[in-house]
Amino acid sequence: MYRFPKDSKLYDPKFLFGVATASYQIEGATDVDDRCPSIWDTFCAKPGAVYKQHNGDVACDHYHLYQDDVNLIANLGMDAYRLSIAWPRIIRPDGTINQKGLDFYDRVISALEEKNIKIMATLYHWDLPQYLEDEGGWLNRETSTKFAEYVEVVSSYFGNRIDFYATLNEPWVSAYLGYRFGIHAPGIADEKSGFLASHNLLLAHGMAIPILRKNAANSKHGIVLNFTPNYPVDDSSIEAAKFADDEHTHWFIKPIMEGKYPESVFQHYIDVMPTIAENDMQIISEKIDFLGVNYYSRSMVSSGRQGKISDIILKKIERAEVRIQESNDVTADTKAKQLQKLMNQRNIHYKSVDLEEVERTHIGWEVYPEGLLKLLTDLHQIYQLPPIYITENGAAVDDHVIDGVVDDEQRYRYYQNHLSMVDQAIKEGVDVRGYFAWSLMDNFEWAEGYKMRFGIVYVDYETQKRTLKQSAIKFQEFLNARQQ
Repeated sequence: MYRFPKDSKLYDPKFLFGVATASYQIEGATDVDDRCPSIWDTFCAKPGAVYKQHNGDVACDHYHLYQDDVNLIANLGMDAYRLSIAWPRIIRPDGTINQKGLDFYDRVISALEEKNIKIMATLYHWDLPQYLEDEGGWLNRETSTKFAEYVEVVSSYFGNRIDFYATLNEPWVSAYLGYRFGIHAPGIADEKSGFLASHNLLLAHGMAIPILRKNAANSKHGIVLNFTPNYPVDDSSIEAAKFADDEHTHWFIKPIMEGKYPESVFQHYIDVMPTIAENDMQIISEKIDFLGVNYYSRSMVSSGRQGKISDIILKKIERAEVRIQESNDVTADTKAKQLQKLMNQRNIHYKSVDLEEVERTHIGWEVYPEGLLKLLTDLHQIYQLPPIYITENGAAVDDHVIDGVVDDEQRYRYYQNHLSMVDQAIKEGVDVRGYFAWSLMDNFEWAEGYKMRFGIVYVDYETQKRTLKQSAIKFQEFLNARQQ
């Protein structure tokens, strides 16, 4: 099982341990009970956009197997479950409420309540209804208002039954990968669009918080941000790494914490900055009760051209190029245009440095647990933070079932070492109150399709059989021992 010093706060039953998933990645049933198409349904149908043109039509069939999955979470001994609610299941194109969608999440929440499992619900995990994208998506300020209306419906229905409401998951990904680099849905690659989308997403978050407080006064309300801290490869790259952090980290957290964007980024990209209305920053900086922190790896950068990009984005671009090259469903002319678009994204940024002889996960990300400790302590020093929950942390491993066993040794080492960093951060004064492993089970990994497995539970996509990996068993052993 996972082991920590005897005085570790991780042994305290008040410290929440949980697992996380997202609606489009696990639910399937995309055409069931009047669910509307999302931008990911559309994006998956685009040749070359997703690995082998995989999609979320079936995924883990959680829509029908949710009770089994809730039992699984309970049997692991987890305190909490982080799920996401699918906007396309709740609001129809004409703005009316789809009761069948609310009923589904009611069933899931009731099953969790029966097992005394705390609930963290993410209200937007990237699956924007396609009918809103048709009106401009996150480039349309009206989408922020539509999000607030959707939040009103969900929070007035479930109220305090949901313990934690997270407005958005990783607006960096929605804005930058979706609208700036074109790697995720809706696949727009435009600098100005990326920054405009980021502003409208943060505005949506800020508009939602007072609604959540009104409808669920006893719940906690916050947002989930992803962090890939940038490290300089040498002394000449210190400023480059600082700028990269401003662009990719502080661009999203600083408006929420301090009501302003990083001046360095705003001035550098002045020609593509969004129009900011008079009260926007006040709305965005509405006080939150918790901050969700997602961390997987770090990025090594060197000084270079005007832009800054993490090696994780670069690898996503490279894999997107491979998907297009391997696609047999598009003409040579279309393939050339798609590759040129990606090449343009690559060329406007300097190429970050890949360290040699470091451990990497199956998806190519460096294993660097020390980065989580530094991230938490740095944020603690820079901002007046609310309590923190690690809402995603995990590793993609090339898993296989052998004689009924999945020995994901790299993953359970990853968890042990990263949890040790959380323990150390708490001892250094950071108020971390919980940890959610990504993910409960293998699932649809966005543009990577079903190629990458992040779960602590193995999913056979043909039979939907779930098998505990060794990383899950170690969580089970640790949590059972903690209760004794």
